[in-house]
Amino acid sequence: MLNIPTTEERLGKSPQRLVRYFVLTMALVYLGLGVWLWVAADRPTVPGIIELGPTARRVLGAVFMLYGLVRFIRGYHTYFRKKTPLHDDE
Repeated sequence: MLNIPTTEERLGKSPQRLVRYFVLTMALVYLGLGVWLWVAADRPTVPGIIELGPTARRVLGAVFMLYGLVRFIRGYHTYFRKKTPLHDDE
């Protein structure tokens, strides 16, 4: 077998530390995109950029906000919540 060092050995830390912050950052990006679509629904569109009507923009914005919120909550529970034991031995 080849003796190739793992990513953790090369970087000196676990890649999971970066993944958890990336997950939360992407959730905030989705939330921000959803808010922007919702707020900009009544503004005139720039040709070639999101040529949707106001109702479609609001619906798409709501979907992005909901998706971002779900991703944020799931990412927080997965990476940042304290682990509790399932059964307490008394």
